[in-house]
Amino acid sequence: MVTQKAGKQAKVAAAADGHPSRLDREPYERELYRLQIELVKMQEWVRDQGARLAVVFEGRDAAGKGGTIKRVTQFLNPRVAGIVALGTPTEREKTQWYFQRYIEHLPAGGQIALFDRSWYNRAGVERVMGFCTKEEYHRFLHQCPIFERLLVEDGILLRKYWFSVSDHEQERRLESRLEDPLRQWKLSGLDLQSITHWEDYSRAKDEMFVHTDIPEAPWYVVESDDKRRARINMIAHLLSSVPYHKVKRPPIELPHRPPSQGYVRVPRDLQTYVPDHAATLNRKHGHHGRSGKGDS
Repeated sequence: MVTQKAGKQAKVAAAADGHPSRLDREPYERELYRLQIELVKMQEWVRDQGARLAVVFEGRDAAGKGGTIKRVTQFLNPRVAGIVALGTPTEREKTQWYFQRYIEHLPAGGQIALFDRSWYNRAGVERVMGFCTKEEYHRFLHQCPIFERLLVEDGILLRKYWFSVSDHEQERRLESRLEDPLRQWKLSGLDLQSITHWEDYSRAKDEMFVHTDIPEAPWYVVESDDKRRARINMIAHLLSSVPYHKVKRPPIELPHRPPSQGYVRVPRDLQTYVPDHAATLNRKHGHHGRSGKGDS
């Protein structure tokens, strides 16, 4: 009851602020499933055509980038669609051309690369937190449009999404992670400083857009206070921007299993099995599960 009441209050508050109310779960899940089917079709088109698709996910901390990437890749082949989430550059990488360590992660033919943050770190966190010099920052703003034009000119399909979250919603999400054992790992000192540096990040984002929102590789802003709405809107836009079509697959039939030729399975006590932890759950709840034979 408390959760339902809070949800209703959130909808009312969103409507009062001029934002769309939260998307209900049933239409969200139905449309997400439909879009994920289309993502699989797009993946097969990318593989069949040897296309190269690079998708950049940027935005503030807790803006919903990771959750959206998870829904994009949920049913895709990890050998085709890979997530690029680079850590802090090594000492060697710090001496390289700034874009160099990202280049090796660009997609080859028949691949999709999803960048969970990207070369735009320099225009955001590095700029705000002083991790780069003014010269390095201004060099980035000059070189980035050139770099991206080269990618597009070479045939890479480049899509850039900025997830926009309000200050109140960001703070709410960060606070919810404090006591959540499944999401505490998402919190870092830099994440917490994003609250105190809110306006600094806003100014950095505005200046970044001035220099890098180019016709060849424009920025697409995703309103993400409502995570469900953000995921649906981003995926739908991505699909609409890629000229994919359904690839005709050859018919596949399961072969008949040939008759046994006398194979005898080795005794079970000669192999090491993982303990049946699931059985303890049945006993705790008074259920008696059915034991299966398993395979060889």
